[in-house]
Amino acid sequence: MSLAELSALPLGTTASILGISTETVLEHRLQALGFRVGKQISVIRKAWLGGPLHVRIGTTEVIMRRCDARAIQVLPN
Repeated sequence: MSLAELSALPLGTTASILGISTETVLEHRLQALGFRVGKQISVIRKAWLGGPLHVRIGTTEVIMRRCDARAIQVLPN
């Protein structure tokens, strides 16, 4: 498998976080929610028309904007 953006992962796919490339404030907020390099993340739902993603990281579920998900580089398992 190759490197991808979190926003491009298909439903039900699990991946490892490789990096987060965004502004410092958002990066700190994501880290507080458990988004760290090496952690496993999966896409649970995708809203229509480019709406938000519902993701699970560990035991935490988060709804996030796709533009923010594009800043998270992952490696699908």
